[in-house]
Amino acid sequence: QVQLVESGGGLVQDGGSLRLSCAASGRTFSNYNMGWFRQAPGKERDFVAAISPRGGTTHYADSVKGRFTISRDNAKNTAYLQMNSLKPEDTAVYYCAADDRWSGRYYLTNRGSYAYWGQGTQVTVSS
Repeated sequence: QVQLVESGGGLVQDGGSLRLSCAASGRTFSNYNMGWFRQAPGKERDFVAAISPRGGTTHYADSVKGRFTISRDNAKNTAYLQMNSLKPEDTAVYYCAADDRWSGRYYLTNRGSYAYWGQGTQVTVSS
C-alpha cells in the first residue's frame, strides 16, 4: 500500500502561481511513477502531468505544457506540481497518483493505470 497526501491548494488570482505537494508513505517511493490529475465539477478526472521513478522522464497535458512543472524529491518521498500562469479554467480538485507497474506515455497519462490516489486538494483560480 502507498498512502498519498496532497497539499498546497488554495485560491489564487488569474496569472498567479501555486505549488502542490504530494507526500508519499508506505512503500519505496523511488520505485513509483507519479502522476497529477484534476477534476472540475461535472467533468471527468483528466491527466495533467506525470514523472518517472527517477525523474528522468516527464509528460504533460497540452493544456498545461509550458506553465506547469512536475518534479520529485525521492529523498523526501514527495512529488510536486509547480503551477504558473494559472487560468480560471485550471480550477479543479487536483489529485496525485502512484503506480509501479507501467511505463511509457500511453500508460502514465491514463488514470486507469494508477493504483494509488490521494484525497485531492482544491485549486481555485479567480478571474
